[in-house]
Amino acid sequence: MKQTITLGKVTKFVGLGFLSTFKDLFTGKLEKEDLQNFLRKIVVPIASVFLFIGLWHMGAESLYNTEAEFKIQKALRDQGPEAAEAMRECIALGDLSCRPNTLPSPAQVWESYKSLLRDHQIISADKAEFADKTAVLNQKRLAEGKEPIVYTGRPSFVDQIFRSLKTVFAGFLLAFLIAVPLGIFIGLSPTLKSAFNWFIQIFKPVSPVVWYLLVFMIVKTLLIDSSEDSSFTISFISVGLCSMWATLVNTAMGVSSVDKDYINVAKVLKLGAFQKIFKVVLPSSLPLIFTGLKITLSVAWMVLIAIELLAQSPGLGLFVWEEFQNGANDSNAKIIVAMFVIGIIGFLLDRLMLTVQNMVSFNKTEAI
Repeated sequence: MKQTITLGKVTKFVGLGFLSTFKDLFTGKLEKEDLQNFLRKIVVPIASVFLFIGLWHMGAESLYNTEAEFKIQKALRDQGPEAAEAMRECIALGDLSCRPNTLPSPAQVWESYKSLLRDHQIISADKAEFADKTAVLNQKRLAEGKEPIVYTGRPSFVDQIFRSLKTVFAGFLLAFLIAVPLGIFIGLSPTLKSAFNWFIQIFKPVSPVVWYLLVFMIVKTLLIDSSEDSSFTISFISVGLCSMWATLVNTAMGVSSVDKDYINVAKVLKLGAFQKIFKVVLPSSLPLIFTGLKITLSVAWMVLIAIELLAQSPGLGLFVWEEFQNGANDSNAKIIVAMFVIGIIGFLLDRLMLTVQNMVSFNKTEAI
């Protein structure tokens, strides 16, 4: 559906307004209020991006020079003027053996991003070649009731992104399945609310590290005879338990705040328990429930990185830790790439939840 925005006597279609604004800007017909909106919504964000990149570049250059000067002065103190001059020349030539390893510049991060994509293409080609070579053998093994031979090479950066998304959505689903039904029962019953209140208040602030250790103790015992890799199971259960509390609290609050007149009408109509929940309680509670689900998904994505690191489960958390441990000259740049990817995915997940909320909720929520 096309929406319209009225500015004075002018009505513009959203989507076409952007192009017409540019046209009016260059022909000198742009009104003052339109110009202010254009500057605020288009020019200012773009300018802030360039300002951020410029400050980042200057900061990286300053740190690089500081560490370079330290290396030169250290060589001068320890080995004399000749060693200091050799160190200066080595740094000037960009030799990896002596180049300062500090905050990377935007250009270095961009190069590392392209390097990670090239690495993904190489690994994808290796996987395809491996699948072709083992296709006949795997068919034979399956016919004999044996496990197929699987690719065991290192995952690429893109593979680890998808592994993290798989883990976070599994954890989010677990949080949803636990928190929403439990929140409904707590919200409908003051007795259950009193019974569970202490439990929620005590366990809600518990650190992801502690949840991981608890889940690890339980899962490794339950799967003690299993040959399967339990890191994914431990990771998504830990993520779900860490992130479910916002949904639990908001669902209980939303259900308990349903207008009593609606409940009385349900009683008059003699609706069953499930009919009352699905036709009266849930529709009225959706705004608060989705607010809790948005927070849950955001928390799940944040704690995932730490949990993957602890569980040694393939994903962005493990990728960041391995690059930090690696200490190569491009490791810092790759960590910054991962940081941007984590932030962008977190933003997109939030927008996804907002879109779903607007699709199913009677009250449209404006994006912040």
